[in-house]
Amino acid sequence: MRVLVVGSGGREHALAWKIAQSSRVEKLYCAPGNPGTMKVADNIPIADTNIEALAEFVSSKRIHLTVVGPEAPLVLGIADEFENRGLRIFGASKNAAVLEGSKVFAKQFMARHRIPTADFLIADSFEKAAKFLESGEIAPPLVVKADGLAAGKGAVVCTDKKAALDTARAMLVDGAYGAAGQRVVIEEFLAGREVSFIVVCDGTRIVPLVTTMDHKTVFDGDRGPNTGGMGAISPSPHITETEYTQIMDRIIFPTVTRMREEGRKIKGVLYAGVMLTSDGPKVLEFNCRFGDPETQAQMLRMESDILDLLEGTVEENLLERDIRWRRRPSACVVAASGGYPLNFEKGKIISGLDEAEAIPGITVFHAGTSFDDDVYYTHGGRVLSVCASEPTMAETMTRIYEALEKIRFDDMHYRRDIGRSGGSPQQESES
Repeated sequence: MRVLVVGSGGREHALAWKIAQSSRVEKLYCAPGNPGTMKVADNIPIADTNIEALAEFVSSKRIHLTVVGPEAPLVLGIADEFENRGLRIFGASKNAAVLEGSKVFAKQFMARHRIPTADFLIADSFEKAAKFLESGEIAPPLVVKADGLAAGKGAVVCTDKKAALDTARAMLVDGAYGAAGQRVVIEEFLAGREVSFIVVCDGTRIVPLVTTMDHKTVFDGDRGPNTGGMGAISPSPHITETEYTQIMDRIIFPTVTRMREEGRKIKGVLYAGVMLTSDGPKVLEFNCRFGDPETQAQMLRMESDILDLLEGTVEENLLERDIRWRRRPSACVVAASGGYPLNFEKGKIISGLDEAEAIPGITVFHAGTSFDDDVYYTHGGRVLSVCASEPTMAETMTRIYEALEKIRFDDMHYRRDIGRSGGSPQQESES
């Protein structure tokens, strides 16, 4: 079987790493890939949003299955184009991916179908946003979210009305998030513990993946601005059996069913960012793709061939597939560039990778790196994902932090509290 993974981040490296372990794969490609995926696949210099070129490549190489990692090509309709050409693809259709592509759609969908979420208001101008905020209908603290895709940074927690007004102005007037911020959602702040609840769906049938907890804010103790994710642990230390059942019954099943009834069948991933509040689980946001860095942790726990999961989704026979998970916990810690998630420099020399990867049980996934003349350089905000899976979470984290001590680049930083105490109360955030 010939397989293409679309994307270039740590999530895509983790997916390619796992797919390459399948005895059924004869050739694996990544487009565009990264220096890490070069170890397990052939990188193809096609952007993940160049849908026409990707489809032509898949046709010319007679690729049997394409697996889409990032959200942008899904929202642009890559799955629709491939299916129109008779090409097999794992990923949500455009009209299903709107659940992630538009926060406004997602909130209105949840309101229509009584799926538990935060109270909210929608504004398409600063004047409307200011009027809502002045009314006090939703009292601080609150969250202001850009409607569209904002690379995981479009949700801002505001402790008072002035901060909310400033954030709304930045989005709606100053264009801080471009087209993504032409509309905003203003919603109540949800306090509690956050869990990444990710399932795979073939349109009707659902298979939950092992639970994870992301760490969104940039600094230890859940301080600082939101990021794309500074690390993840699996399983989530907070979710109980009762809460697990509530999430499936009140959120996952209704979402899949109602989306299908609205002509938006979900084939691929449904990722619910859920806050475990005192009033029960509530949805923070939906995504229609694997998480990042959750995938890195999950792939280390997957015991079965990932092609069973992917092909079962595409062929709509998911429950007939053998999907197994290891009981060992796993974790991922992100090594980031100085200044991330705000301004940061690229081109810093990375050293110590061989030393880190020589530590038993360590797997390093590349995210924001480049490679030239046998030297690795930083090329993004989140540079590397350092992962392990040991008998206990304490052993897992000790191994990861031992490896991180070997890796060096100028201004490198990472959180030092991931997996250490099970996490502190999470702020609302995007994934």
